[in-house]
Amino acid sequence: MSSGQGATVAGLFQEVRARFTDADLDDPATEARILVGGLLHLSTTELVTRGVEAVTADRAEVVRAAIARRLNHEPVHRILGEREFYGLPFSLSPATLEPRPDTEILVDTVLPHARHLVSAHGHIHILDIGTGTGAICLALLHECPQAKGIGSDISGEALETARANAVRNGLDARFETIQGSWFDAIHGRFHVIVSNPPYIESNVISTLAPEVKNFDPPAALDGGLDGLDAYRAIAKDAAQFLHKDGVVGVEIGYDQRETVTSVFEGAGFFLIEAARDYGRNDRVLVFKHHR
Repeated sequence: MSSGQGATVAGLFQEVRARFTDADLDDPATEARILVGGLLHLSTTELVTRGVEAVTADRAEVVRAAIARRLNHEPVHRILGEREFYGLPFSLSPATLEPRPDTEILVDTVLPHARHLVSAHGHIHILDIGTGTGAICLALLHECPQAKGIGSDISGEALETARANAVRNGLDARFETIQGSWFDAIHGRFHVIVSNPPYIESNVISTLAPEVKNFDPPAALDGGLDGLDAYRAIAKDAAQFLHKDGVVGVEIGYDQRETVTSVFEGAGFFLIEAARDYGRNDRVLVFKHHR
């Protein structure tokens, strides 16, 4: 139906779920709950407890327009314009990756090292290379009040998004941005260097799900012919920007543990920790440098 007359919260939810089920989405009920709840500003509980409440015609039209966007493969969180990461809300933009739950493993893994460095130094500096939304660095700053951070990115639009997210989460006093490729515009030394760099092989990108290849920025996906270009760039120069007891933490593709480790070992680093994601795939590597 095209009119919003008579629409209720429960009715809209059921309508969206039915459309998503017909479209054979993997998890239509969850996606419908996130989308309708997000657009109507209702929690999961409120979708039930306020199910009989009427929805205005214009809000119903917004929800129905969002159905069409999702059926065109636009991810739910891109439609909402934000996603939660490590308990914090992050605005998205076309120039940023959508922060995903598996990347929280990078924060989980690096955080104990950061806290150990705080106990040794009193305060620490963090560099997030290819910061995008700022999610990784800002999550670490939120968990580590004794830290300051820099988010670097080649995209000015991404850095605008990261700065807005710092303000939104009350972390802008401890976060700054620098525009540039890898370490080109970076000065000083850091206790923690983190990155979720592009790591997909160039010739694989065309085979990715449309939700990824059509909506994530290509520069944040394309890791070169063998997917390792970013790791080579980081490993080559990281040591000169790292305190002698500092760590480098990177997210990797599921099959890249050995190759990325060898790239870093070739630059004088050694692996101190590896972590797997929720699907039990290798996802995070943490390195120190031989000094």
